[in-house]
Amino acid sequence: MLKKIYFGTNLKMYKTIKETKVFLDTLTDLTKDMNREDFELFVIPSYTSLPDAVKIENRGLVHLGAQNMGWEDEGQFTGEISPVMLKELALDLVMIGHSERRHVFGETDERENWKVLAARRHGFTALLCVGETGEEKENNISDEVLRTQLKVGFKDVPAERAFDGDTPKIWVAYEPVWAIGVGGKPASAEYAETKHQVIRDCLVELFGARGEELPVLYGGSVNPQNAEELIVRRNIDGLFVGRSAWDAEKFNDLIRLARKKAGR
Repeated sequence: MLKKIYFGTNLKMYKTIKETKVFLDTLTDLTKDMNREDFELFVIPSYTSLPDAVKIENRGLVHLGAQNMGWEDEGQFTGEISPVMLKELALDLVMIGHSERRHVFGETDERENWKVLAARRHGFTALLCVGETGEEKENNISDEVLRTQLKVGFKDVPAERAFDGDTPKIWVAYEPVWAIGVGGKPASAEYAETKHQVIRDCLVELFGARGEELPVLYGGSVNPQNAEELIVRRNIDGLFVGRSAWDAEKFNDLIRLARKKAGR
C-alpha cells in the first residue's frame, strides 16, 4: 500500500468569504477524480470564512482547519477563539505555531503545547509548525531548535493520543522561517530532507515506532519548480504550499505534477 501524501495551504489574511468559497469549490471540483485513499487535501482559511467554507458542496473532499486557537474552552480571553467554538463548525484540524504566530505575535513553545493539548482533547488534528530562523541556521543550531520545538510542543501527549486508530492526528509542518514569505528562498530538497530526518528521529523518540507514521510536510516557498524534487524525498510526506496554491487551478496543476512524480 502506498503511503498517503499530503497537500495543503494556509490562506493567511487573504481572500474574502466569497473568494474563499469560490476557491474551495473550484479546487475540490478540479481534484475530485483523485483517490483520497492515498491523497490528503487540506485548506486553512481565515476565521470569518469558516462558517461558509464548511458548507461547500464537496466538503468531504477537503479537510478544513483554523489558523490558530485558544487553549481554554472559555474565559476572559478577548480576541481569542476557543476549541469549543471551532468544534461547532465541525472543522478537521488546527494549525499551531506558525512562524508568524511565533515571531510576529510572540507565542512561545509552551503556549503552542497548550494549544496542541487542547486540540487533541477536542478531537482535532494538531498541525504543529516548526522551523529555524536564518540566524539560527547561520549559528548551526537548526537541529537543536527543531528538537526543542517538537519536544516542548508535544509535551504530555501520549503516543496513543497521536492517533485515532490508524489515523494520524498529529501532523508536523517544517517551515524554515528564512524560506517563507514574499522574500523567502526555498530550502534545497537535500537540506529539507536532512531536517525532516531530524524531525522524524525526534518523533520516534517521543512516540515510539509509530512516530514513523506521523506525516511531516515541507512548507517554505514551495512552487511548481521544486515540488517534484521535494515530494520524492523519503522523509517528506507532503507539501504545505503558500502563494503558489492560492489560485485553485495552479494548485491543482502543482498537485498533479507532484503526484505524478511520486508515482500516483
